[in-house]
Amino acid sequence: MVADRIKALREQANITQASLARQLGITRSSVNAWEMGISVPSTQYVVELAAIFKVSTDYLLGVNGTSTISTAGLTEADIQVVHSLISHLREKNRESGPPA
Repeated sequence: MVADRIKALREQANITQASLARQLGITRSSVNAWEMGISVPSTQYVVELAAIFKVSTDYLLGVNGTSTISTAGLTEADIQVVHSLISHLREKNRESGPPA
């Protein structure tokens, strides 16, 4: 679960394993080992990864399906638009049924 989340978040951010490793001050092979499920990041790196990808540590660890979105730099009107979009997508998904 952690391995899949790290890889997916890294790919979504369009970051290479080598670039992520440099940001964390570790080797590329360490990042690769996390993504392959051979090893898991220490608590320190879980916190750093969550900060880099702007997600909660719970999300990264698969504790729950909730993700956070930073609203820093957005106006109140912008935040309302984001909330409206999320509500719209939830309703659309409810109507179409569970994903296949």
